[in-house]
Amino acid sequence: MDTHQYREQDRQALWHPYTAQSAMEKPFPVIVRGEGVSLIDTDGNRYLDAISSWWACNLGHTHPRLVQAIQCQASQLQHSILGNMSHPRAIELAAAITALFGGEATRVFFAGDGASAVEAALKIAVQYWYNLGRPERHRFVSLENSYHGDTLGAVSVGYLDGFHQPVQPLLFPAYRAEAPFCAGCRWNLTPPTCRIECFASMESILTRHADEIAAVIVEPLCQGAAGMRMYAPAYLAKLAELCHRYQVLLIVDEIAMGFGRTGRMFAFEHAGIRPDIVCLGKGLSGGYQPISATVVKASIYKTFHDQPEDHTFYHGHTFAGNPIAAAVALEVLSIYREEGIVARTERMGAVLAREMERFKDLPGVKRVRRLGMIAALELDDGTNRPSPGRAQAVCHHLLAQGILVRPLGSVLYLMPPLIIGKEVLVKLVADVYRAIQDTART
Repeated sequence: MDTHQYREQDRQALWHPYTAQSAMEKPFPVIVRGEGVSLIDTDGNRYLDAISSWWACNLGHTHPRLVQAIQCQASQLQHSILGNMSHPRAIELAAAITALFGGEATRVFFAGDGASAVEAALKIAVQYWYNLGRPERHRFVSLENSYHGDTLGAVSVGYLDGFHQPVQPLLFPAYRAEAPFCAGCRWNLTPPTCRIECFASMESILTRHADEIAAVIVEPLCQGAAGMRMYAPAYLAKLAELCHRYQVLLIVDEIAMGFGRTGRMFAFEHAGIRPDIVCLGKGLSGGYQPISATVVKASIYKTFHDQPEDHTFYHGHTFAGNPIAAAVALEVLSIYREEGIVARTERMGAVLAREMERFKDLPGVKRVRRLGMIAALELDDGTNRPSPGRAQAVCHHLLAQGILVRPLGSVLYLMPPLIIGKEVLVKLVADVYRAIQDTART
């Protein structure tokens, strides 16, 4: 089929995620191939994947080692359940993940996507307290504006009104603490004067309700879907100390921020803490296969023993630890280790920070920020009001130039593959700058 035929069939059959129906009435790319940092459509047009295909393809597209890992495993074992049996790739990947946590005793529970990893984390936290004879500790605390996936449990702790309002009646109640946001600090503080005043809300909730709280769940250092709202590691360190004081579990959702994106393997490392439960996904397989993991301290796992009482975790997913997905994830971790991907990200993040400086004096742009290989800026309408329309206009302008971005409201952000070259990165930022200027004139 040609491009026109694909589009027509798409409009008759496919329901697109996070996409307005009217958007698909216009021409859209039909992607057939990927190479490095680029996606290629049916007409041969190339698009720089400036968002790593929803923050997952950290090693780019069609990496030969990852393709080979998939092909090799697919020729041997395509799928096998993990109920009462195992297979080598799941065993090896679980061991490799635990090694990333500094040798501390952990257990790894596999699922297929980030939301499923979060769901498992929530249920593990509640059952942990149930196992200890404290069933009253079943509530959660999350940050305002947080996002943890689109299943009902994940939405209950990661509710965004613009996304989830229709299903609000189905959700369980959770405590919401004020979210830290350094670029938009409501006290107008700077790092030298900040005393983490925004932490008071979280401290108040735990002080008053610790006896009924199972866990606190947060996105570490950056609330992604809320508009790349970044905050200081000191907040996360203070939260870990408070959770320890009140014996509340700390769940860190590293699905978007993990695997080098912030300049460390995991974002929580910037705060020097060790969470009780860590959720992984997206970059775990380099975006090549659907796989996620919930990493749990061994002390939690031990409470799920089935003797003398049955505390088995009766929860699972058909494709949990799928051999092909596990094989490619193992190869991803090997590439990270052998090619120094995290250290490279730290270096390239400094390049990105330097290039983003040019936006600070650009009319219509405010709150420019950067963390590792994430950059974000907010567009206004000239009267200091957020302008999602301008952000969409810039998005369409860039797509016509072969650059794929997807704004979050009025926020434009860049999260390119971590393997992007310096010259390509510098040009990408310059192209975004010009696109903002060009759309302002029109």
